[in-house]
Amino acid sequence: MADDVRERTDEQLATLLRLRQDLARPAPADLSSLAARASTRASVQRAVDSLDLAHLQVLEAAVAATSPLDPSAVGTLLGVSADEVGPLLDDLWMLALLWRSPEGLRVTRTVVEVLPHPAGLGPRAADSFVEVPSEDRVPGLLAEAPPAARAILDRLTWGPPLAVLPPGAPERLAEGARWLLEQHLVFSPSADQLVLPREVALALREGRSHRAPALQPPALDGQTRAAAEVDAAAGQQVTDLLALVDELAAEWGLRPPRVLRSGGLAVRDLKRLSSVLDVDEARAAFVAELTYAAGLLADDGSLDPSWAPTPAYDEWQQHPGDQRWAVLARAWLLTTRAPHLVGTTPAGASGTVNALGPDAHWPPARGLRRDVLEQLAAAPAGLAPERASIASAVSWQRPRRVPASLDTVVTAVLGEAEWLGVTGRGAISTAGRALLAGLPDAELAAAMQPHLPEPIEHVLLQADLTAIAPGPLAGGLATFMRLVADVESRGGATVYRFTQDSVRRCLDAGWSVDQVLGALTDASHTPVPQPLDYLIRDVARRHGQARVGAMRAYIRCDDEATLGAMVADRELSPLQLRSIAPTILVSPVAADTVLDFLRENGFAPAAETPDGGIIVPTTGRHRTPLQRRPAPVTAQAVDDELVATMVGALRAGEEAAAYQREQVASRPGPSLPSTDPTTTLAVLRDAAADRQAVWLGYSDADGRTQRILFYPDRVEGGRVHGTADGATRTLSIHRVTGAVQG
Repeated sequence: MADDVRERTDEQLATLLRLRQDLARPAPADLSSLAARASTRASVQRAVDSLDLAHLQVLEAAVAATSPLDPSAVGTLLGVSADEVGPLLDDLWMLALLWRSPEGLRVTRTVVEVLPHPAGLGPRAADSFVEVPSEDRVPGLLAEAPPAARAILDRLTWGPPLAVLPPGAPERLAEGARWLLEQHLVFSPSADQLVLPREVALALREGRSHRAPALQPPALDGQTRAAAEVDAAAGQQVTDLLALVDELAAEWGLRPPRVLRSGGLAVRDLKRLSSVLDVDEARAAFVAELTYAAGLLADDGSLDPSWAPTPAYDEWQQHPGDQRWAVLARAWLLTTRAPHLVGTTPAGASGTVNALGPDAHWPPARGLRRDVLEQLAAAPAGLAPERASIASAVSWQRPRRVPASLDTVVTAVLGEAEWLGVTGRGAISTAGRALLAGLPDAELAAAMQPHLPEPIEHVLLQADLTAIAPGPLAGGLATFMRLVADVESRGGATVYRFTQDSVRRCLDAGWSVDQVLGALTDASHTPVPQPLDYLIRDVARRHGQARVGAMRAYIRCDDEATLGAMVADRELSPLQLRSIAPTILVSPVAADTVLDFLRENGFAPAAETPDGGIIVPTTGRHRTPLQRRPAPVTAQAVDDELVATMVGALRAGEEAAAYQREQVASRPGPSLPSTDPTTTLAVLRDAAADRQAVWLGYSDADGRTQRILFYPDRVEGGRVHGTADGATRTLSIHRVTGAVQG
C-alpha cells in the first residue's frame, strides 16, 4: 500500500487529503507515514463511516470477494454490471480503502477489521479452519434439512451470521443445530454459538452479497412551491421567532425561573413559558434552547441560580431583524443541543430530559441537522420533500451514522428549520441556502432582509381594550407594548390585550399614568379610546394604596376595610397577617413574597423604602453577569492552499526518507531506519497477519538500542506479543525505534 501511495500523482494525493482530512492533521512527514496513517483503524473507521450506501455496498462486496479484485466478480456479487461497479471501485481506491498491487486492486487490510461481517456475511471457512460442503451440494442439503434447521439458516442467511442458543432451548431447536453441524453447514466456536461460514451464506443467497443493492440515491418526493411563496413564509416565521425570543427575555427578565439542582429548567417553568408564549411545549423548548445556544440566555451564577437574559441580549435586540436572525440561525446550525429530546426519557435514564439541561446535549444532532439541510438543498428548487423521503435519503447518504431514532430526528429538524425560517412551507428558503453555504454574517443577513416586513412605529387602539400592530413593532415600542399589554394572538398582525394586571405591571416598572397615556397617544394615529383611558386611570388610582415594607414585612394602608379584607382572605393565610394598628399589618414572611401573594389575590400593593418612597422594581431588567461562553467545537476544513503545500512537503520528505534508507542499506547488518509509531504499527500488523518475521530496533530500560528478529503474533493495547530467539516476549511499541520486514 505504501508503494501505491508513493506512485500517486500530486493531484491524486491532494484528492486523498481533501477526502480524508484527518490524514492532514498533524501533517505526516513523508508518503510512507501518510500510507501508514491511512491504514490505521481510527482513520479507516472514519472513512468507512463517511461512505454513502452505494460505496459501502461495493466495499462490502469487495471484502467478500477474493483478492485481487475483479470488477466483474464484485458486480456479480451485487447483481450489477462491472461498468456500474468500476467508478465506485475507483472512488474507493482514491480514498485509499483499496490499493493497487501488480496483480490488481486489493482491500486495505484494516478495512477487514472495520467490516468483520461485510453485508452480514460470516468468516471464510479457511480462516476458521473448518470444512464446508461445496456450493453445488448446498441445494441438496437444504432439501433434506429438517424444519428447525431450515429456520436457523433462514435467520442467519442475511446476517448477522452468529446465533446464540439460549439455555434450555427446545429439543427441536437443538436437533436442528446438531443436524447443521453434522452437515458442516455451520460451525460452533463455543458450546452455545453457531456461525454460518461465508461460503455457505453466499450459496444460500444465490451468489449475491446484498438482498437489495442500492447504487443510486433514492428520489425525493414532495410538493413543489413557488420561490416567492417559500421566502414569504420563511420571513413570517422569522418575524414570529424574533417576537418569541423577545417575549421570553421579557418574561424571564421579570420573573427568572430557577435552575434545577441537576441543571436545566423545571417542567412547570417550561409549561408556564409555553403559556406565556402561547405555543406548545415543544416550540417553547426550542425557543429557550435556541436563545441559550445563541448566548442570549444563561444561568446567572448566583447562590440560588436562575435563568435570565445575558447582557448580549440587550445588544442583540438593538440590531435590525435580519441581523438578529443571522445570529440565531448560525447558533442553531452549530449547536449540539437537541430540543426534540426535551420531555423524552432516554434508555437507561431515571427521568425525563429537561430543557436547558445537560441531557439535551447530543453531539450527533449537529451532523444530522446538516445532513437534512443538504438533502433539502439538493432537491429541485421549491420542492418540499416528505419526511419519509428525507429520512430515506439521509439513511442512504450516511448508512453507518444514522441513529435508530432517525425518523424522529428528521421530523424535529424539519420542524425547527420551519420555525427558524430556514425553510418555508417545507422547501428550503433563499436564506436557508445561504446559511448552509456558510456565508459571512453580513451576507447571511442580507439574504433574509428582503423577506422581512419593515418595523412600524404605530398601533391601532381599539375600544375593546385591544391594540393591533399591523406588523413587527420597532424596538422601543415593542418593549413598551409587551410591558403594558399581553399578546393575545400573532400572525400577519399582533393583537395585544390591556388588562388590569398588564397595566399594573407597567406602573410597577415605574411608569406614571401620564407617561403611559402619553406613550399610547404617541403610538396611535387616533385618540386613546375612553374604555382604555378609564382602565389605566382606575388601576393607577388604586395602585400603591397598600404599601409593603420589611419587618420581615409590614403592610400599611389608610383604607381599614382593605386591610380587613386581607386579614379575612383565606388565600392569604400563609402570610400570617397580624394587625398592629388600624392601618398597619405585619407578616413574618419576606416582603417580596407578601407582594406576590397580594397581587395574585387581587390586591394592588406597592413596595416602599424605609422612608416611605415607592420602590421601582428592577426585576424587569434582571440580567446575568458578563460570561465567557465556550465557542462551538468545530473543525477547520483543509483548504486547497494547505493541501498544495502539504503535497510538496510530502514529496520532499519522501525523498529525504529514501536517501536515509539508502544510507542505512549501505551499512553492514540489517537496515533499521527510524519509523514513526503509525508506520511501526502498520509493519507489525502486516507481519502478524502474514506470519512473517520483522527486524526491530528496541530501546531497553537502560536506553540501549538492540536489534531483534521478532515473530509477532498479535498487536493490541500498545504492545506486540510474539517470539524472539525461541522465547515468548511482549514488547512496548513506544520503545520500538524502527521496524522492517525480515
